[in-house]
Amino acid sequence: MRITPIVTAVLLTVPLAACADDSSGSGSGPINVGSVSTLSGPVTFPEASQAARAVFDDVNANGGIGGRKIAYTTADDKGDPASAALAARDVIQNKKAVALAGGASLVDCQVNGPLYSRNKITDVRGIGVDPGCFTSPNISPVNTGPFFGSTVTLYYASEKLKLNKICAFFSIIGSTANAYKEGVERWSRITGKKLVVNDLSLSASTTDYTPYVLRARSAGCEAVLFNGVEPMSIGWVKAAQAQKINNIKWLFLASTYTVEAAKALGPAGKNVVALSEFEPYTDTQSAANKDWRASMTKHKVPLTAFAQGGYLAAQHLVTVLRGIKGDITREAVTKAMKGLKPLQTGMTGMPFAFGAGDTHTSNLAAKFVRPDAKGGWTVLTPEWVKLPNA
Repeated sequence: MRITPIVTAVLLTVPLAACADDSSGSGSGPINVGSVSTLSGPVTFPEASQAARAVFDDVNANGGIGGRKIAYTTADDKGDPASAALAARDVIQNKKAVALAGGASLVDCQVNGPLYSRNKITDVRGIGVDPGCFTSPNISPVNTGPFFGSTVTLYYASEKLKLNKICAFFSIIGSTANAYKEGVERWSRITGKKLVVNDLSLSASTTDYTPYVLRARSAGCEAVLFNGVEPMSIGWVKAAQAQKINNIKWLFLASTYTVEAAKALGPAGKNVVALSEFEPYTDTQSAANKDWRASMTKHKVPLTAFAQGGYLAAQHLVTVLRGIKGDITREAVTKAMKGLKPLQTGMTGMPFAFGAGDTHTSNLAAKFVRPDAKGGWTVLTPEWVKLPNA
């Protein structure tokens, strides 16, 4: 679903959820799986959990897991920390989920990461959004995410496009400033280079981008990374167009890679480069996307990058469930996840991993796309751009 420009600062610390509940959902009945997603409010991600449900429905239609059906619960956190805490407790304690998969939320990881750890339950996140998704021992996103995505995008600009004067302007929501700073520092450690401008002063309420594009021109930036969501990126390009700035590449993250953005940008998008966390979903000829596209079409799930994340998360969990010997309990699933060998897939540039680490960021690769004259997207990088030593 298209992301609206109204983004509230919800990534804040809230009181931790209630004490741990070691219910495991064991037995011979359905295998309870859950997710916490932002399904209502100004910014929503429904396709991720819809795609996960499609995967589980197909598994159930083909006999389930050892004869047991998957019962999938999707809880709505409304983009609100208090609602997120209640939603997670319901999924874990009342629905007795053995694992979570396919979630996409503004706040869930940051709010509920400690709860998942205390309850020893794992979450294969469809779309990791907030910093907590990448710093928890019990959460592993399938996507690159905005913070590592920033690193990969800067790396592509400096090492693949060979641009020297690179700048960045970050819109800061809640507690994301440090994560974006770390993303830039990560790029500097890899390349030995520094940004000409690194501006973290923008907020979600910023709508006039003229001062920022003028600063980029004045600083001689050859490329500018901007982390705004789709409407913000469109506003950024329109501001540059109004100032007749035509010699800077505008580098955007995955939230700008939408059909709507390409149509809205039109000819003004010729200098735009956007990150794709997965095999570009608009590439109808991609063999890697064939099964995903068929499944989403069958279940009438919109073909978006969010749906790719939910699909992959569910597929990975199904692989883990099929490999468990004996009863499928929360304890058994968590043990299997912690001992999981990386899972290869053509839809991502690197295999999915969980493992026993304190943090999980297995997807450190991306492809890059550019709006075309027909209102679509052209793939710029047939091969994956991967961070060195990743």
